Amino acid sequence: MAPLWPWHHCGRPGRLPWHPVSGHTVCLAHLADADRDAYLVGLTPGADIDHRGTPFSEPLLDALLDALLDPATGHPRLGEARFDSATFQGDARFTRATFQGHAWFGSATFQDLASFDSATFQGLARFESASFRGSAHFNWVSFQGYAGFRAATFQNLAWFDSATFHGITKFAAATFEHLAQFDSTTFQDNVFFVRATFQGLGQFGSATFQGHASFGWATFQGGAGFRSAVFEGDARFDEAAFERLVTLGPLVCAGRFVLSEAVFNGPANLSFAARRLECRRTRWSSTAELRLRYATVDFSHTVFEYPLTIVTEADPFVLPGGQPVDELVLASTPDATVRIASMRGVDAAHLVLADVDLSACLFTGTVHLDQIRLEGACVFGTVPPTTHWRGWLPIRFTQRRTLAEEHHWRASQPAAVPGWNVAVFGAGRVGPLQLAPVYRALRKAFEDGKHEPGAADFYYGEMEMRRHADDIPPSERSLLTAYWALSGYGMRASRALGWLGAAMLITIVLLMGFGLPNDSPKQEATGTVPADGGKVTFEIDKTDPQNPSGDRFTGERFEKALNVTLNSVVFRSSGQDLTTTGTYIEMVSRVTEPVLLGLAVLAVRNRVKR
Repeated sequence: MAPLWPWHHCGRPGRLPWHPVSGHTVCLAHLADADRDAYLVGLTPGADIDHRGTPFSEPLLDALLDALLDPATGHPRLGEARFDSATFQGDARFTRATFQGHAWFGSATFQDLASFDSATFQGLARFESASFRGSAHFNWVSFQGYAGFRAATFQNLAWFDSATFHGITKFAAATFEHLAQFDSTTFQDNVFFVRATFQGLGQFGSATFQGHASFGWATFQGGAGFRSAVFEGDARFDEAAFERLVTLGPLVCAGRFVLSEAVFNGPANLSFAARRLECRRTRWSSTAELRLRYATVDFSHTVFEYPLTIVTEADPFVLPGGQPVDELVLASTPDATVRIASMRGVDAAHLVLADVDLSACLFTGTVHLDQIRLEGACVFGTVPPTTHWRGWLPIRFTQRRTLAEEHHWRASQPAAVPGWNVAVFGAGRVGPLQLAPVYRALRKAFEDGKHEPGAADFYYGEMEMRRHADDIPPSERSLLTAYWALSGYGMRASRALGWLGAAMLITIVLLMGFGLPNDSPKQEATGTVPADGGKVTFEIDKTDPQNPSGDRFTGERFEKALNVTLNSVVFRSSGQDLTTTGTYIEMVSRVTEPVLLGLAVLAVRNRVKR
C-alpha cells in the first residue's frame, strides 16, 4: 500500500530521515517545548498521525497517547498511525489502544517493553522488519485487518496470549530469540510463519487456526508446543527444522498436517487427531513416537535412523487436567482408525506399526520390509468376498490378506471380476514381478513375529505372484498352476480334501467296474500218485482272476472297492485279489491319494501352527 504522506527528512543536520511534524521542519522529538505542547493540544481522538523515524522516549510517547485519549473509554484512539522506522527507547505502552486506520510499525525498534495488550487494530497492522529488543506483549489483541510481522525480530519474550487475528497474519522470516507465546490465540484467516526462527520455545497452546497455517522452512531451535491447538484448515510444516526434543500435541487438524521434508534432530513425540498426515521425505534423526487418530498417513521416502512407532490411539487424547481434547472439527470422519497410505522408499528396519490399517498401503520399493514390526491388530486388504460368475463358471476367492497393489493389478486385467480396488492417482503400475518379493518379505516378518497363520496368507500371495509373473518358464508355471489347483499351494485344506475325495470316488468306481474279479480265485492242488504208492507231490496254485461280467455295481463290490481305496491312501495292502487292471488302478491310487492327504494335513498345520 502506498504511504499516506511522502517521506521527509528531519531538518537537523547529520540526522537520519525522520518525518517532521506538520508545519515544522523537525520531528516531534526535536520540536521546541512550546511547539510540541501546541501540537499535542491540537490532537483529537481518532486523529491521523505520522511520526516515521521519530525517536520516542517513554514520556514523549505517553504524552502523545494521552493527547489521543477517548473520553468515553479512557483509552487512546488513533486513526491512521505511521511509526515506520521509529525508535522507542523506553517502554512503549499501547495498552487498550484502538487503531481505527492502518497501523504502520515497519522497521520500528522497541528497545524495552512493547505492550499492545488488549489493543484493537481495525485496519492493517504492519510490523515488517520491526525489532523487539525487550518483551513484546500482544495479549488479548484484536487484529481485524491484515497483520504483518514479516522479518520482525523479537529479542526478548514475545507474548500474544489470547490475541485475535481477523485477517491474514504474516510472521514470515520473523526471529523470536526467546519465548514466543501464542497461547489461546485465534487466527481467523491464513497465518504465515514461513522461514520464522524460534530460538526459544514456540508456544501455541490452545491456539485456534481457522484458516491455513504455514510454518514452512521455520526453525524451532528451542522446542515447539502445540498442546490442544486446533487447525481448521491445513497445517503446513514443509522443510521445517526441529532442533531439540519436540512434543507436538495433542492437537486437532481438520485438514492436512504436512511435515514433508521436515527434519527432526531430537526425540519427537507427536499426538495428532488429523484427517491426513503427510511425511514425504521427512528425516527423523532420533527416536520418535506418533500417536494418531483418524489420520491417513503418507510416509513415502521417509528416512529414520532410530526406532519410530506409529500407533492408533483408540480413545480421545486427554490433557494433563483430565479433560479430553475437543475433536468436533473431525465429527464427519467415520472412525478414528489410522490408515497408512504409502511406505514406498522407506527403510522399515526400525519401524513399528501398532493397530493401523494397511489395506490401502503401497509397499513396493520399501527396504528391509522383512524387519518391520507389526503389533496389535494391523489390518490388510482382503479378496472380493462374494461368488462371481464368468459365463457358467463360478469364481470364489478364499479369504486371505492381500496388498493394495495386488488389488490394483488384478483390477487392471481384462477379465477381472468386480470387487478388486482400482489404483488411486499416483499409485503407479506394478505387477506380479514386483509384488512377489514384497509378499515374501512380509511373510518373513510375520514368521519372525510368531504369527504363522498370517504368514500363510502372504506365502499364498507370494506364490500367486510367482505364478503370474512374466519371468518364469512355462514348465514352472504349469507346476505352480497344478500346485495351486490341487491344494492352494498347500494352504487350502478343503481344496486338497475335495480332490482326495474325488480321487477316492474315481478309484472306487474304477475298481467296481474293472478292478475286482467276478469271483474270488480259489486255490487248487494238483499232483500225481505213483503206482507203487511212493511219495506224492502236490502243486498248489490259484486261478487267474476273471474280469467281471454281469452286474458290477453291487453293494458287495462297493464295500470291497472302498476297502481297497481306503487302504491305498495310507500305503497298506488290502489283501484283496484284483484283476490286472485293478492292480494298476491301486498302484496309481497309492501314489496320488496319499499326496493329496499330505497336502491337506500340511494346509491344516499352516493354519494352526504357532
